[in-house]
Amino acid sequence: MGYVERNLIPGETILYRTKLHWIAVLWSVVTGAVLEVAGIALLVYQLAARRPVLPPTPGAALAGAMLLAGSLCTAWSLAQRNATEMVVTNKRVLVKTGIATRKTFELLLSRIESIGVVESLWGRMLGYGTVILRGVGGTPDEFDQIARPLEFRSHVQQQIESANAHVSGAAS
Repeated sequence: MGYVERNLIPGETILYRTKLHWIAVLWSVVTGAVLEVAGIALLVYQLAARRPVLPPTPGAALAGAMLLAGSLCTAWSLAQRNATEMVVTNKRVLVKTGIATRKTFELLLSRIESIGVVESLWGRMLGYGTVILRGVGGTPDEFDQIARPLEFRSHVQQQIESANAHVSGAAS
């Protein structure tokens, strides 16, 4: 059970969920892969040259350090991506980021003044962008490299319209 599920208010249901786009972790994963390949190549070179791997020689130790660094780089970036939750419910928008430290953003649908999306050329082609939420009288909050930002905006707008229609219908 994630942060969002644990913090729903009574009568609140999740209607849409997205996360960071894979592009957000691309360079960390590429860096990790390069380090891992270099570490493996160095280890193979050590073995092919019939140099002892145990006890660790400087080359074997460097290869091990490169493998460890590459694995940690990749694992950390993937964990950060999976730790980011962006949700539209029938009552609010919730965003949670972070692993060791947590940052949360929660805004009631009735308090949203505007929502915008910024997509670069690559973002349009690959399906990611920046979502900008502005609460009534507040400063804009930007969330970068979000997967399917137009779909996220559409769900927020649908829920705002649904809530407004419900309020208008109840007032009649």
